[in-house]
Amino acid sequence: MRDHIEIKGARVHNLKNIDVLIPHKKFTVITGLSGSGKSSLAFDTLYAEGQRRYIESLSSYARQFLGKLDKPETDYIKGISPAIAIEQKVTSNNPRSTVGTSTEIYDYLKVLFARAGRTFSPISNQEVRKHQVSDVVNFLKKQKDGERAMIMCPLPGMKKYGTERELEILKQQGFVRLWINGEVLEINDIIENITKNNSKISLDDAFLIIDRITIKPEDEEFDSRISDSIQISFVEGGGNSAIYLGNELYHFNNRFELDGMEFQEPSVHFFTFNNPVGACKTCEGYGKVIGIDKDLVIPIKHLSVFDDAIVPWRGESMSKYKNKLLTNASKFDFPVHRPYIDLTEEQQELLWTGNKHFEGINSFFKMVESNTYKIQYRVMLSRYRGKTTCPDCKGTRLRKDANYVKIDGKSITELVLMPIDNCLKFFQEIKLSEFDQQISKRILPEIINRLGFLNEVGLGYLTLNRQSNSLSGGESQRINLATSLGSSLVGSMYILDEPSIGLHPRDTERLIKVLYKLRDQGNTVIVVEHEEDIMQAADEIIDIGPGAGRFGGEVVFQGTHKELIKSKSLTAKYLTGKERIEIPDKRIVPKHWLKIKGANLNNLKNVDAEIPAYALTCVTGVSGSGKSTLIKDILYPALQNADGSRTVGSVNYESITGYLEAFGNVQFIDQNPIGKSSRSNPATYVKAYDDIRELYSKQPLAKLRNYTPGFFSFNVDGGRCEVCEGEGEITIGMQFMADVHLKCEACDGTRFKMETLEVNYREKNIADILQMDVAEAVTFFGEGKTAIEKKILDKILPFQEVGLDYMQLGQSSSTLSGGEAQRVKLASFLYKGKSSKNSVFIFDEPTTGLHFHDVAKLIMAFQALIREGATIIVIEHNMDVIKCADYILDMGPEGGINGGKLVFSGTPEELAKEKDNYTGKYLKEKLVVGKK
Repeated sequence: MRDHIEIKGARVHNLKNIDVLIPHKKFTVITGLSGSGKSSLAFDTLYAEGQRRYIESLSSYARQFLGKLDKPETDYIKGISPAIAIEQKVTSNNPRSTVGTSTEIYDYLKVLFARAGRTFSPISNQEVRKHQVSDVVNFLKKQKDGERAMIMCPLPGMKKYGTERELEILKQQGFVRLWINGEVLEINDIIENITKNNSKISLDDAFLIIDRITIKPEDEEFDSRISDSIQISFVEGGGNSAIYLGNELYHFNNRFELDGMEFQEPSVHFFTFNNPVGACKTCEGYGKVIGIDKDLVIPIKHLSVFDDAIVPWRGESMSKYKNKLLTNASKFDFPVHRPYIDLTEEQQELLWTGNKHFEGINSFFKMVESNTYKIQYRVMLSRYRGKTTCPDCKGTRLRKDANYVKIDGKSITELVLMPIDNCLKFFQEIKLSEFDQQISKRILPEIINRLGFLNEVGLGYLTLNRQSNSLSGGESQRINLATSLGSSLVGSMYILDEPSIGLHPRDTERLIKVLYKLRDQGNTVIVVEHEEDIMQAADEIIDIGPGAGRFGGEVVFQGTHKELIKSKSLTAKYLTGKERIEIPDKRIVPKHWLKIKGANLNNLKNVDAEIPAYALTCVTGVSGSGKSTLIKDILYPALQNADGSRTVGSVNYESITGYLEAFGNVQFIDQNPIGKSSRSNPATYVKAYDDIRELYSKQPLAKLRNYTPGFFSFNVDGGRCEVCEGEGEITIGMQFMADVHLKCEACDGTRFKMETLEVNYREKNIADILQMDVAEAVTFFGEGKTAIEKKILDKILPFQEVGLDYMQLGQSSSTLSGGEAQRVKLASFLYKGKSSKNSVFIFDEPTTGLHFHDVAKLIMAFQALIREGATIIVIEHNMDVIKCADYILDMGPEGGINGGKLVFSGTPEELAKEKDNYTGKYLKEKLVVGKK
């Protein structure tokens, strides 16, 4: 059908032979319980078929290198467009990849600076210009009609062959006269004079006369004649030309120099840190070098110089450097009693560079380096070495002189270090000359559009210099979304995996506008999503269910949002309030607190925060407000080091005090995969697979064949399939596309050899066990009578408690979403049970990929941990979790440099009463409908 993508009989994974019509050029949301089959429909069916058809459209020569892609298990798919998948994955591990390069904005900036940039001397701040032939022509045309002038050039040396020989060469080239000290002399006469009188003539101040002219500004031939002569003068004069006019000598040169410095002419490569021409020579374009790490030298920023902030200057022998500074500090008014963090940038820099009164830290380490033949100095140097910002380019990766090139007063490095929202404002208000406007009329709109898209998807707080591999999955996905918008593709099918992850509800509204733009360009937008606001904005909603895993895989509803809330699906029940996540009857009133004072890192501005023990605390705020910095980068290392058992590089807070007994064992549970190997799976993560292997090694056939538990492992040689090495699939690396995974033909995806699969337990071989979902496995092992089966059951039961009963025991960890990986980790802690007492669990957006029904289960799991004596801290935007918290820390008020403050701390009810608070505004609605 022309207006729809038609899927007939989809049977991928748990999909139950479903038929779906997805409208073209519309915004469609696929929703449903976690594990119901949303991703199977969107990515494993639609996107996989789009990718397969693209490969089949290539030449037969190209296809032979790509392998054969399996067709998704369907009867047919009609009306499919070219497919683009935007997933929650940090796609680049290249240390040189930045937000600017991945969005192509930096490519446009390079072209803009190469064409319209003006070079300014760092000495006089004057513009560096080289004279063109046209500049000299224009100068002459401005003179009086009929005036006489001479076009000349200085003689370049006259040293190579001697004066007489050089003059002979000039004569042979057709030149006739020289101008020496105001006199015009014939070259023949000079040569004759040297020959006859054997005299030595100095030609240091001599000029070669190229042409003698009468100025005729209106004459058309005048331009072409003098242009040729001026060009010759530049060539013969080694870049210098001179005009003698009205007893005055005017100098011109076409070399790019000023104030005795020669400058590099701007080009695209000059601004490319991936190219040897533009890369900083010290760090080779990486922005970081192995050097003296400032955070190791001054780890505790709240100490003063007097209180031994500078660690290497402690002790008897090295304290002389500190004492010299203390003795002479009054001579240059240096505040030795002021904490390092409170010093101005100039004062901090002075500590490192030093002056005539004291040796700086840099000089001290040069001394240490010069003495590395002594072992104590080598040990000292190794203690303070680390990956640190390049001292030459300050982390911007470009050579220093690239900063001399500016547009409207800003260099390219200043722009890439600005927050994107400020950078956008600069380009919107940029002032250019008429000539530069013409040059950049095609480039500027591209830069402004792309910066605008990044700002619209809630990433205005990032900088273009930010490394791609330091972004979260949600940020990476939204950057890909903004890049797709910038490329202006039409007629494509975009499939997005929960783009609202990491977004405050305020920013979700802006995201919806971006998705509308993508649709309005003529694309089909398909989004796997649970966010209520995005569902409401969709043109079409497909609800997959009714349950998860084998209980899902059916289309329970398709239609508009208005039609959905009239239906009887589980999603509709939560949207209408028939089912809801209840607010706790009583919130925990904390008795014990942890207090962090003076947190100061990234954009945090001396934040003081209190966190209750044995309670659920939510840390909220708009994207980029400083939530992760406070919890992940300050609190987590601080708790790890609270007992002094670990050493941390830098202490970016003044003090941590309070009831530390409750914050003993700290666990940071993020969305990173549960294992680095693709063979890692949920059963191996909770150690249930060890017991399963032991169970199979005790079966009669296994004993007969001497199979040990190791024989049933797919990590070592033995019982595993050696073709795929226990992976179950073969991975084909693509140079210009995502890698393709094909089922291993030798073991048919089971991962094991035939003889391994011959060992059965209650009519199931080990591959059958790994293919069971959690619900099936709980039933299977629950019916068992042996102690080992009880052990297996105890380990897998927590998966059910966190809503993962649809997940296969042997599902590869690489196929789990960030939210699923997080809940697998949570399940492992639930299994440990009593050991959770006095533990701290820090979760980074655990509702990723969760339906309302799953969020309810997650909150119950949190409450179970708290009952065991745990403290839970959650970085979250989901209002259902926030409304169930006992305590809230709200960061803001904005993102980036405008954030980094604690704008509120207290209960959800107190936050809802706050005026002009973004979180409070959205929380208020939830508290009203969430009451019993």
